[in-house]
Amino acid sequence: MKPFRLVSDFSPTGDQPEAIEKLVEGLRRGYRFQTLLGVTGSGKTFTVANVIERVQRPALVISHNKTLAAQLAAEFRAFFPENAVEYFVSYYDYYQPEAYVPQKDLYIEKDASINEEIDRLRHRATQALLTRRDVIVVASVSAIYGLGSPAEYERASLRLRRGSKISRKELLKRLISMQYQRGVAPDKGKFRLRGALFDIGTVEERVLRVNLEGGEVRSLQYLDPLNYTVEEEVEEALIFPATHYNISEEGLEEILKEIERDMERQVELFKIEGKVVEAERLRRRVLYDIEM
Repeated sequence: MKPFRLVSDFSPTGDQPEAIEKLVEGLRRGYRFQTLLGVTGSGKTFTVANVIERVQRPALVISHNKTLAAQLAAEFRAFFPENAVEYFVSYYDYYQPEAYVPQKDLYIEKDASINEEIDRLRHRATQALLTRRDVIVVASVSAIYGLGSPAEYERASLRLRRGSKISRKELLKRLISMQYQRGVAPDKGKFRLRGALFDIGTVEERVLRVNLEGGEVRSLQYLDPLNYTVEEEVEEALIFPATHYNISEEGLEEILKEIERDMERQVELFKIEGKVVEAERLRRRVLYDIEM
């Protein structure tokens, strides 16, 4: 594990050395809240970077919006070129929530446009947190809501080593459970299968070739995504799920039962209030979603 190492041509000056000492001391004393005051351009980011280097702990930097978060991520990357500085913001370019107009029995489906590049960066941030300690994540406020379970994400990951035992059927089942889709090309989140040769488009947009022979991993190779020539041969590879939203089959069954119970309670409430159309619409929609 690499330590945090701040790279800069400048040293703390003015009020910065005192601010750094007080912030570091506050962290060591276990203070939950500390406030660093300073006008624009006074070097607050540089001060915080010095604090991170001193305490050697992972850091989460939450910003007001995507633009400011991107600016802060660039600054922290310049200060910590040897460490993992990741960008984690909402991946929607456009989002229209679902809606229902009971007077017309009109249902408007949810519509969303996902930014694939931001989705890749979100996965990279999650993977960095699970595999190393020298991590700074710069995020927007909205990005902390609605994420799947980190424990489930880690549990669903697959570690392969050259010489490890796994059958073609078992690997196929694991990839599908990690929400990879079979396709003609190993694009991101998809895999191509030819005999016992798996070409997997990982979420970090690399193509991993897994060669199986006799239920054993014979080789692990990273390929050029354009012409599929071998770029690197490795002894071990860690494959992360194709999406952050993973859950075990056992957990899914319990959740579906709870959703159905919640639906029944709401349907009864609608009937008591005389909202028959709403009750029927809710029942049909929820049961359809459960079946899917």
